Amino acid sequence: MRLQAVHSRRGLVQLVTGMGMAGLFLLAVVDSSFIPLPIPGATDILLVILAARHHAWLWITIVATAGSLVGGSMTYHLGKVGGMHTLEKRVPQRYLKRITSWTAKHGLLAVALPAILPPPAPLTPFLLAAGVLQVPRKKFYAAFGTSRLIRHGAAAWLGYRYGRSILRGWTHFSSEWSTPLLIVLWGALIVACAWGVYRLVKRERGEAHQHLSA
Repeated sequence: MRLQAVHSRRGLVQLVTGMGMAGLFLLAVVDSSFIPLPIPGATDILLVILAARHHAWLWITIVATAGSLVGGSMTYHLGKVGGMHTLEKRVPQRYLKRITSWTAKHGLLAVALPAILPPPAPLTPFLLAAGVLQVPRKKFYAAFGTSRLIRHGAAAWLGYRYGRSILRGWTHFSSEWSTPLLIVLWGALIVACAWGVYRLVKRERGEAHQHLSA
């Protein structure tokens, strides 16, 4: 039994340290970008686990928020560059008018509210709409960054405050699944980031070609 507990702890350590701060930052980037994340809420899960293990909840919150700002700015920029065509491609027609009209009316609230709500609340359509409808960049960053800071801070504080109970449950789960889960997470992140960068660069080149042709 004791040997099994040691192996369980090692499984947890492998998962957490394997992702680490770099993994948290990258996960937060993807989570707030237009790139689909294979596990909804994965950033919050990792935040809780890292805070429970390392107790540096404030630093962990800052790292996750910085990553979210990078990912959110990518989505905002994509909407700004791609215009309504991009929004129409990524948002179902039955929701499109509702999202654009709500963003046009409420602006910052349309960014701040989806950014603070947990999954399955949609985020990407509102960030794209903010770019399409030309929400001022500084106000966008302020609203989005504040909401993400509050959400990530709450998740990290939960990990810090209730770390012992959380770690017990996570250790039991990760004893068998830590290595496969780590491989899947990193693999999915690398592929998703590469695909997202490719699409963004391709769109930028297409826009530049159109301007030159005009």
